[in-house]
Amino acid sequence: ICSVFQEDVELIFVDDGSTDRSLDILEELSLKDKRVKVISFRRNFGKSPALAAGFNKAKGDIIVTMDADLQDQPEEVPKLIKKLEEGYDFVIGWKYPRLDPIGKRLPSKVINYVTSKLTGLKIHDMNSGLKVMRREVAKEVSMYGELHRFMPHLAYMKGFKVCEEKVKHSERKFGKSKFGAKRFIAGIFDLMTVVFLGKFG
Repeated sequence: ICSVFQEDVELIFVDDGSTDRSLDILEELSLKDKRVKVISFRRNFGKSPALAAGFNKAKGDIIVTMDADLQDQPEEVPKLIKKLEEGYDFVIGWKYPRLDPIGKRLPSKVINYVTSKLTGLKIHDMNSGLKVMRREVAKEVSMYGELHRFMPHLAYMKGFKVCEEKVKHSERKFGKSKFGAKRFIAGIFDLMTVVFLGKFG
């Protein structure tokens, strides 16, 4: 990741209660490179609390989020940052073409469509892990429960300028997706929360 950026950066890794050697490897990296910072949770709390912890520790004017499954390419980040320079506040990477299994792509397509209709923000891939935003967005959009997947819409409803940009996507080689029927149903209830916040927040 560091090779992509020549200017000053900080790399914040959030270990969400991993049970492998992830934390040991991250701590070794932090000793070798002062730009690497590590946040460790004692158990798995989920993506929203992990993002909130990272946002709270971040000091930069531009914040980039990326999952650890290696499906997103760091080389795509400068293209998203360029959209910020055009005047946007929040840019989400649209995985195109998306290489996930149909059992994950189809439910995602449905909830993306419904969410776009209810919130007024039309994007194709709201839950993409690759996002670039101004510091103000990360500080003002609350992250709790499972609301991380609706972050673009929450930012949009707060008045920030949001857009998407196509990015390369790779097949998953490491880890296992936790997406399933239970999470899909939970997403519907989270969407109701988002709509409520948009109308009465």
